[in-house]
Amino acid sequence: MMKINYKKLARFAAIAGATFCINNNSFGQTSKSFYVLHPEIMKADVHYYNDLDKPEDVINYVPDAGAYNWMADNIPLFECPDTTLQNIYYYRWWCFRKHLVKTPVGFVFTEFITPVKFAGPYNTISSALGHQINEGRWLRNSTYINQYISYWLFYDKYLKKQHFHSFSTWVEDAVYHLFLVNQDTAFLRKIVPPLDSDYHRWEGERQLKNKMFWQYDVKDAMEESISGGRHVKNMRPTINSYMYGNAKALAKMGAVLGDANLVKKYQMKTDTLRMLVQKNLWDDSASFFEVKHPDGKFANAREELGFIPWYFNLPNDENKYAQAWDQLIDTTGFDAPWGITTAERRNPLFRTHGSGHGCEWDGAVWPYATTQTLKGLANLLDNYKHKGKMNASVFYYNLHKYAWAQQKDGHPFIGEYQDEKTGAWLRNDPRSRFYNHSSFADLIINDLIGLRPREDNKLEISPLIPKNKWDWFCLDGVKYHHVILTILWDKNGKKYKKGRGFRIFENGREIFHSKKLKKVEVNLL
Repeated sequence: MMKINYKKLARFAAIAGATFCINNNSFGQTSKSFYVLHPEIMKADVHYYNDLDKPEDVINYVPDAGAYNWMADNIPLFECPDTTLQNIYYYRWWCFRKHLVKTPVGFVFTEFITPVKFAGPYNTISSALGHQINEGRWLRNSTYINQYISYWLFYDKYLKKQHFHSFSTWVEDAVYHLFLVNQDTAFLRKIVPPLDSDYHRWEGERQLKNKMFWQYDVKDAMEESISGGRHVKNMRPTINSYMYGNAKALAKMGAVLGDANLVKKYQMKTDTLRMLVQKNLWDDSASFFEVKHPDGKFANAREELGFIPWYFNLPNDENKYAQAWDQLIDTTGFDAPWGITTAERRNPLFRTHGSGHGCEWDGAVWPYATTQTLKGLANLLDNYKHKGKMNASVFYYNLHKYAWAQQKDGHPFIGEYQDEKTGAWLRNDPRSRFYNHSSFADLIINDLIGLRPREDNKLEISPLIPKNKWDWFCLDGVKYHHVILTILWDKNGKKYKKGRGFRIFENGREIFHSKKLKKVEVNLL
């Protein structure tokens, strides 16, 4: 472990607004009096997960014995008829809690549960930072995720060996979407300047003369890919989409803060990258976004990373782009029994690169990529007119399969990556347990139930639950814009005794009711 000047870093904490003790802003028993659900709904599951973890060989900030109370204080409660989705929802929050570490410089989240040699201080790794922020934004205590963001933006750059840019990230985009949930303008004001500097640093490190960005596949955390390579400066849909999303987020954050110069600067970058990504990385012959090599030729491989542009709503709303999603439901494309493959199954190089290395991005199923693809699909369904063959049933099918695949020996489990035909986890060592490299709860809250955060005082809910799929569900205790939301559907009114239909409550007071489960926009009180 490298030596850290804690006194120096403590001064940076003041700049970041971080505190070194918990300022618990969870809502306590008083506000829980108007909850529809009770934390007891998850108690048996939490005890079951605790039993699976015996003997508990890794203990961070919240031990297993405290998991139930911590989850009861911090996470939204969820109940639905699909027991697989519900079980994995609570399991993933239980795992997320295991990775929370209190350090002398604030709270951080780890990726691996045990130390790995390529991590930074406190076993920190930046590759899944965007996923972790999106997941953590729904915690009622924002201290944890705010300090974790501050760690990367205020502390890492002062270390002798920096780790933040070891991997591509969409941190600016994630921070903006955190703001859409918690409306913490004070934190935004402190964090935007280092985010602005971070963007310029990436331009200096990875931008080409044509204004596109290059990256090694290993620095995208996607090594041993068909398109390659560990030492090849390829133009990739990954980093170029991330930088587009980051620029777009900085422009929006600039508008929130009233910084017209920041808005103008990043809106120009957003417009330029949108045009360049579609011009340079869309392969008409494959109807797909692909990696392009330094010689100007496409990699001639459809890879799951080609769906990433929709994560940021980058592609134009045109039928030709929507056709890319046809590959998601093609069994010679990306549809496999145990999940979405990271490369198309018809490719002759499928599952040929990673054998013996320990990481395979040439076709195996990675939860990291599945999360990106499902969020991209949700955006396509919610924000685009041209959807191709995609619909809510396709989203639900893939989300359910993602949840169902999170098992090992019949018990809940999340690891690194899986065989697409058998579901076997292809990395079997202690570091891979509880792997914090993807998200799941955010997919339930933001995409399936459809709580779509926004800047204004309107609450937007856009469910992706197929018609007549569920007779009831409840998402409860969601901290959003400084209030607590309850979102429920009860077809016949017998499950929750609140009446029939789709209902939304703000701090226990009903603000919306409909006989049908549908997209809605309603003013918060």
